[in-house]
Amino acid sequence: MNELKKEQTILITGGAGFIGYHLALRLMKEGVSRVIGFDNMNDYYDTSLKADRVKLLKEHSQFTFIEGDLADAETVNKIFAEEKPDVVINLGGQAGVRYSIDNPQSYIESNIIGFFNILEACRHMPVKHLLYASSSSVYGGNEKVPFSTEDKVDRPVSLYAATKKSNELMAYSYSKLYGIKSTGLRFFTVYGPMGRPDMAYFKFAKKIMKGEPIQIYNNGDMMRDFTYVDDIVTGIVNIIDNPPTEDSLGAAYKVYNIGNNKPQKLMDFITILEKCLGKEAVKEYYPMQPGDVYQTYADVTDLMNDFGFKPDTSLEEGLGKFAEWFKEYYQYE
Repeated sequence: MNELKKEQTILITGGAGFIGYHLALRLMKEGVSRVIGFDNMNDYYDTSLKADRVKLLKEHSQFTFIEGDLADAETVNKIFAEEKPDVVINLGGQAGVRYSIDNPQSYIESNIIGFFNILEACRHMPVKHLLYASSSSVYGGNEKVPFSTEDKVDRPVSLYAATKKSNELMAYSYSKLYGIKSTGLRFFTVYGPMGRPDMAYFKFAKKIMKGEPIQIYNNGDMMRDFTYVDDIVTGIVNIIDNPPTEDSLGAAYKVYNIGNNKPQKLMDFITILEKCLGKEAVKEYYPMQPGDVYQTYADVTDLMNDFGFKPDTSLEEGLGKFAEWFKEYYQYE
């Protein structure tokens, strides 16, 4: 892993979130002098889990938590002016494919207006590097696999995906116009301890332990490039102090896939989860849901070429760690 600069201030939006929590923890373990978590603590999922993450992070003297909303430009500008971050990692925003179908407004506010506010703050109070969360969802209806960052991504099948592609376009224009060095990170189905309760694997675990049926879409015929959270964090840490160089148009801009580079059948994933939890699932099968895609599969060639790293945590290891945390946290025997 690339050596991190210790004396710097790193701002993580979505700092109470799943990836934000694990990233902040890693940065502090690596000796980064100041880590600022910024989050609006919304109730998209259980706020007590977010509060527990923040509580654990606050045990470290380097960590500062600020509650506020990305869509509030005044708050964002105030943080930049007072905290003077060297690096910004924008993990904040509204997540979830299916939720975007019923609640589109929250995606425009968080993912479009919120990201615009971050870009504007970086424009007027320059940072060394802006990293931001994109998503494998941008590949939409693409049938060619593995998904490469060179592929066209103009067929989003959800508003969530459209907002993430919009973030990439916005970042490129700000890189070109204002010299903001930016890196987009297309995450592929991230899982692990302290995870997001809205994700399928988390819902499965809850229902399996309660003896309730789990809902399996497209009759189980789906494949996902499941990526363990520690691998995602390692990918981000490698990139932090290595901003992109300018392209032929003068934009210091880059996008990476961060995925396991090994799609797994959904039914195999469920079988491993059952084994890790020590309990069999009651299964119900349904057709494909709006906004879903059949397969995700990350081409991580650029990540390997630039940093000598690719995610490689097996499902057995990753789900084992998740199940161990899950049973302890929710007090299952």
